[in-house]
Amino acid sequence: MPNAIRTYVRWVDAFNRTVGRLVMYLIFVMMGILLYSSISRTFFNEPISWVMEMAQFIMTGYYLLGGAYSMQTDSHVRMDLLYGRWSPKRQAITDVITIFFLIFYLVFLLVGAISSTEYAISYGQKNYTAWAPPLAPIKIIMSIGIFLMLLQAIATFFKDWARMRGETLA
Repeated sequence: MPNAIRTYVRWVDAFNRTVGRLVMYLIFVMMGILLYSSISRTFFNEPISWVMEMAQFIMTGYYLLGGAYSMQTDSHVRMDLLYGRWSPKRQAITDVITIFFLIFYLVFLLVGAISSTEYAISYGQKNYTAWAPPLAPIKIIMSIGIFLMLLQAIATFFKDWARMRGETLA
């Protein structure tokens, strides 16, 4: 593989590994918010209107920003009826073919996310709830997460291509 591809894969993997390992701690932030809400409601009889939406926003960031790391570590869910029995080369060939469907999907998802983010920023879009938070920050995070997943999918394509050729690319 050319050095440019090796460098791309190395940089994307390193960046997504860093982001993924930082983002995994958001689960504790979400748990803290939900615990705070539970204590506030149970002991002080003070329900908090922003808790559920904030927990949903944090979970969205956790899920979308961690998606590329999940793909990198092969931790995502895979339907394995035949795949596990195949040789590594046949698995790589299958992965090279099927990754194009993921890349195609992520490109359209990213175009929609960017369009939605532009709309939220231009019109000051807010959620239709009592708290009414602005939606631009979560949509920006959504766009970044999808973009990182697209970069990782391309890096995975290169790794599978190298594996198909009997090389390793890390």
